[in-house]
Amino acid sequence: MIYIPGYDPIPPRRYRELYRKEGAAQAAISGYDLALRPREAGGTYGWSVEAQIEGAEVEAEVDVLVWSDIVQGSMARSIPATYLQLLRTAWIYISTGALRRLMRLRKGPVIAALYPVGMLLGQLAISVIAGWLAARFVVWLLGLAGFGGLLFGWLAAGVGVVAAIALLRAFKRLDHRLFAYYLMHDYAFSARWRGAHPPAQSTRISAFADHIRDALSGGVADEVLVVGHSSGAHLAISALAQLVRDRKLPKEHPPLALLTLGQVVPMVSFLPDAHELRADLHLLATCEAITWVDVTAPGDGCAFALCDPVAVSGVAPEDQRWPLVLSAAFTQTLSPARWKALRWRFFRLHFQYLCAFDRPGDYDYFRITAGPQTLAERFKGRAPSKSRIAAPTSGYSGMTP
Repeated sequence: MIYIPGYDPIPPRRYRELYRKEGAAQAAISGYDLALRPREAGGTYGWSVEAQIEGAEVEAEVDVLVWSDIVQGSMARSIPATYLQLLRTAWIYISTGALRRLMRLRKGPVIAALYPVGMLLGQLAISVIAGWLAARFVVWLLGLAGFGGLLFGWLAAGVGVVAAIALLRAFKRLDHRLFAYYLMHDYAFSARWRGAHPPAQSTRISAFADHIRDALSGGVADEVLVVGHSSGAHLAISALAQLVRDRKLPKEHPPLALLTLGQVVPMVSFLPDAHELRADLHLLATCEAITWVDVTAPGDGCAFALCDPVAVSGVAPEDQRWPLVLSAAFTQTLSPARWKALRWRFFRLHFQYLCAFDRPGDYDYFRITAGPQTLAERFKGRAPSKSRIAAPTSGYSGMTP
């Protein structure tokens, strides 16, 4: 299994710990055995999995394809730079009509996109008001002491500015709880290039494609499964499309499968310069060399739940066969108590696809990634979700610059 994470500045060790912890929990619930073994240092980060699932003993290798360094480099370091990102990103999504069209699909992810805008503007407003109150308080104190004049007025103004800046910095230090800066950087990353792959990301996608090709050429795997989560979904799509377009797939190779989880493809494909991504979607939609399953859930407010990324982007060919759009159905696969505990934890729910379900249905991340069946076998004959959204909605459907 080859895993491509979303827009995440944290090194990949967190994904191994998540797989270990949640895999053990799912194994206890579902009655199978699953254990992780560390991999020797060097090369691609990953781990080995040994499992007894569905009456079979299985060994799996997990590779994490890292782009956290690109994410870190894209994050504005200063508060003013982040507010400039806010203005630029809002202007691009509004002026191109992308925001209006995205709202026709799912309001949840659009609200999630507007959250950092509202939160950052709110923080700025609170800080300015606090600074003004601090300045007025200093003026009042100086008045009581009998001081006045221009010099002391400037002193009070300086205190107000310092207070406002201090509060803005305090808000930024709390971002590990508020996620306003993090989400703003995320949306600004794609918006800056109006949907085109940033140069560093384009180079990394090519490296990912080479890694997938090498895995297919290894000759030992029963399946090469590529998993893209969140923003990692469209990186996985582009990496596989590059292999297919450039005819780099080995003549003889094990089954190749793509599993996209919690995808946010329309946030990029609806932008005017996303020609390459739209072309990649169009290509994979009819590709016989892969099996592509897209899993989302209406309960995930950060994903475009049940939106066919090919169709809604306006690039679906007449003979479209992929992706198979399925629902993880959080309200059914999580117990009422578990759903109640997670319902308003939006960021945590966005990672639920990688976690244990206490009422698992046919979507089980650990059966899929460490079980004996290929993705094609597991979902053979499965119909797409009845709630699948496939109406072309993007205002831009061009696939060439």
